[in-house]
Amino acid sequence: MKIAFDVDVLAKQMSISDMVHQVADWGYKYIEQSPHPRINPFYKHPLFSRECEAEYRKALRETGVEISSFICVYRWSGPTEEQRRMAVDNWKKIVEIAVNMGVQVINTELSGDPNQPELCNGMWFRSMDELLPLFEKENIRVEIQSHPYDFCELNDETCDMVKSYHSDNLKYVYSSPHGFFYDKGKGDVRHMLEYAGDDLSHVLFADTMNQTIDCRYILNPPGVNATIHQHIGLGEGEVDFAGIFETLRKMDFAHKTFRVGGESIACVSLFGYPEKMAKQAPETRERIEKELLGR
Repeated sequence: MKIAFDVDVLAKQMSISDMVHQVADWGYKYIEQSPHPRINPFYKHPLFSRECEAEYRKALRETGVEISSFICVYRWSGPTEEQRRMAVDNWKKIVEIAVNMGVQVINTELSGDPNQPELCNGMWFRSMDELLPLFEKENIRVEIQSHPYDFCELNDETCDMVKSYHSDNLKYVYSSPHGFFYDKGKGDVRHMLEYAGDDLSHVLFADTMNQTIDCRYILNPPGVNATIHQHIGLGEGEVDFAGIFETLRKMDFAHKTFRVGGESIACVSLFGYPEKMAKQAPETRERIEKELLGR
């Protein structure tokens, strides 16, 4: 199992070189490269100039850190056909970048519009039918998660979509800070992980509050069409991490190896309090090592 750190917060504060060195200083061997304005910006076409690539490669050599995975977020489920086509082009470019960097795993979100779920569902399948041959050709493992405010927010339905392809190149990401959206506030982590089963290749670790409970969050005006969640330190919210770790041990998640992309990935996905990161980042890594690897 690769234990990675999502560098979203660091990318907003420092250079690529400093970002890589910081992850190494916190004891991580792997970076999960979330959307970065110079590499793989949200929704837009990937970039990654020669200068940017050279800086990144140099920092990786200096630290011994590796990129476990890229995250990309594109409008491949529309809701318009123009958006979908542009997203497919973006996908082709990020796959090219991943292959060039020797990265076999890309994780992503369903995207789309929850107010147009039927249309976006069809758009997503259209995009996947078009892109899966490319993923297979380039030996890329693409991992899907539903994100709050995607056209589908549910764990089981998203798993069924992934499983419908029967493909070694398509797997599932479980994001613990999104879990209360995945089952409409039940927070039954054991069921959700077990339902993903052998297609679970990647877990994101961060805490959050249960948004379905009255006044956990207060939005004005009431009923505004939006979603809200957090990516805070483990134990600061209401996610059942005892249940997550127990179920992952039962599934032997830490020792899973997949035909495409190799090892499973556990990614620390803390965003909420950058001022706590220097303490929380190594502590979370150590807890994952203890709970899943027995270190």
